[in-house]
Amino acid sequence: MNRSTLDMTQQNRVFITGGASGLGRALALRYARDGWRVCIADLNDERGNNTRTELATAGAAEALYRHADVTCEADLQAIADELAQAWGGLDVLINNAGVAQAGAIDTVSLSDWEWILNINLLGVVRGCKVFTPIFKQQGSGHIVNIASMAGLLDVPRMASYNVSKAAVVALTTTLEQELMADGIHVSVVCPSFFQTNLGETMRATDPGLIKMMSKLLASGKLSAEQVADAIVAGVAKKQVHILPHVAGERLWLAKRYLPHALYSRMFQKSMKGMKPRSER
Repeated sequence: MNRSTLDMTQQNRVFITGGASGLGRALALRYARDGWRVCIADLNDERGNNTRTELATAGAAEALYRHADVTCEADLQAIADELAQAWGGLDVLINNAGVAQAGAIDTVSLSDWEWILNINLLGVVRGCKVFTPIFKQQGSGHIVNIASMAGLLDVPRMASYNVSKAAVVALTTTLEQELMADGIHVSVVCPSFFQTNLGETMRATDPGLIKMMSKLLASGKLSAEQVADAIVAGVAKKQVHILPHVAGERLWLAKRYLPHALYSRMFQKSMKGMKPRSER
């Protein structure tokens, strides 16, 4: 077997958590259409098996579904061990699984804080921890952590969600510095609102917030497929920050470079739609 044939058999392997629906599914299908080996993990077996069938039809070199809970390190370790044995390693890890929570700081319970941090933050930490040894052994690999513009900005009544995503941003930029000497690239994705099913598992202290968030998600200018395309392109370019939405990126730049008072006025104006009707 010549070198080029060997490279083709060993490369183009991706594992995606939360891959049975929403952005995870869109990413899986995008890589499948490019002929990658794709493994997805999810809690919903019906969706997972249906998506696996779609991946095979879309052109994946191999399509796998595994039931896994990102709050359980052993689940992720089992998949890492399986892929190391069956595929000889991995090229791209996408820590995508996540949930949402909304409510004012004085109304959200600590149990809800623990719930969202265990999934959105520690779920990503577990993925990074489990797969990094494979990447180090290879001397290559790319970790992609799905965060949100909420991790860069300051969306009111979303403190627990904002904190979980901001921590993912900090984790990613830390690992980018920590792992570069091992040949490992790390990216964080910070999309704004887009058409996905995040609202299905969302918790909120006010039912009106769930309706409002669902409406905002549905009205997003980009589809999950368009966000997935932006992510795949960003990973190919080895970008650290992947920001699919132009408007969100502009607000982030305004926060970084404008006087705080001016930025705050701009942000408050942009967030009018996030306020309950009684406060508008």
